[in-house]
Amino acid sequence: MFTEHPASVGETYGQHLVHASYFGGRMVLAGLACMLHALLPFIFVRTGSEAIEQLNARMLARRRQGAAATPSASPEPAVASRLAAQR
Repeated sequence: MFTEHPASVGETYGQHLVHASYFGGRMVLAGLACMLHALLPFIFVRTGSEAIEQLNARMLARRRQGAAATPSASPEPAVASRLAAQR
């Protein structure tokens, strides 16, 4: 149960723990910045959107890296079509 999903994305449980924790922490901080921006629109003007762009780029790079390491593993159809559209 703890290793099925990490293995499906080419990671060990520990690697997945580290990467998912990093992503979660970044999203929490960016979310707090967005909430402060809602109250004070002149601060954190691009923080949320920049965090999303950086996390998306990092996730796509990791997904490509994982796919190259395990060619038999195919992403979900919706993910595959999005990846194809971006190329």
